[in-house]
Amino acid sequence: MNVLLCPDSFKDALSAEQAAQAMACGVKRATPSATLTVCPLADGGEGSLEALVAATGAERRELTVQDALGRPRQAFWGWHREQRTAFIELAEASGLQHLSAQERNALHTSTYGVGELLKAALDAGAEKALLLLGGSATNDAGAGMLQALGAQLLDQQGSPLPPGGAALQRLATLDLAALDPRLAKLQVEAAVDVDNPLLGERGASAVFGPQKGASRDDVAQLDRALGHFADLCADALGRDDREHAGAGAAGGMGFAARTFLNATLTPGINMIMQQAKLPDLLAQADLVITGEGRLDGQSLAGKTPIGVARAAHQQGKPVIILAGSLGEGWQACFDEGVTAAFALADGPMSLEQALPRTAELLAARCESIARLWIASAKQ
Repeated sequence: MNVLLCPDSFKDALSAEQAAQAMACGVKRATPSATLTVCPLADGGEGSLEALVAATGAERRELTVQDALGRPRQAFWGWHREQRTAFIELAEASGLQHLSAQERNALHTSTYGVGELLKAALDAGAEKALLLLGGSATNDAGAGMLQALGAQLLDQQGSPLPPGGAALQRLATLDLAALDPRLAKLQVEAAVDVDNPLLGERGASAVFGPQKGASRDDVAQLDRALGHFADLCADALGRDDREHAGAGAAGGMGFAARTFLNATLTPGINMIMQQAKLPDLLAQADLVITGEGRLDGQSLAGKTPIGVARAAHQQGKPVIILAGSLGEGWQACFDEGVTAAFALADGPMSLEQALPRTAELLAARCESIARLWIASAKQ
């Protein structure tokens, strides 16, 4: 019996690696002789950098960068020397999780630290960069990143713009003469988990701005500012990516990645499954168990368990999803190749009660699944 364990993290409870180890513990209790393959995954959001580093054996590197409010913080990134590839997670520099609720200010937060990480990758000799765009505290369409990489964003008086998306309304000159020339040869792939455009009702400001501290008036101001920025980018470069699917990801970083880095935007789970060589692991598996904190109808948009199920279905492999909770529309997962899905709770309990028991509950469910699998194989 060869079991592939490839969960995402269970938010506020377990990392993907911890979840996979809890699963392994349960399967081993039922069948000590089972061959287990552990492959923690992520979908481009929280935990994705850790998953990439674990999957590829990349080197962990640290750099002091500016956070979204311009304060110094230690950010880590991954460096795969043989592949000459850098793994960079936007949230390490400009992540929402580094700000308190009172500090969230979508008008003024900046992606400058992401540019600092990219510059470090170029200094290391990177020929390729994988950018993970989830979890941002920013809404500046990548303007801060560009400034860190040498671009000048100037107002009508010729002064550099201050940080943040709101300042882009005052942009008069976009000077790319000093933009790091090494970017032209850098192959960039950006992981996104949304298909929103840059502007409008489905744009970065309207959809994601409020969770970053933007009021209704702030959203309107930011949308105008990003639209003005997009106009000047189109004039300067002769291309307009504002409507590209995913341009609105991470406060418009998808737009900047496309426009200035010529990046390919791809679902995060696809990127990470490719790096983890998941198709090869699936080929050896008899049973696949995956999971994350919540499974619902929205999971079909690119969450880890559904990405795993689709890949496994292509190889005819059974997939079981374990989730902290099953929300509205979760049954749609059966149309994506899922064999069965279960919630972890073994009785009535609040979220506060469930979180510290997540590892225990995961192990118990996996033990039951393994016992059922063995029994069915004897029929």
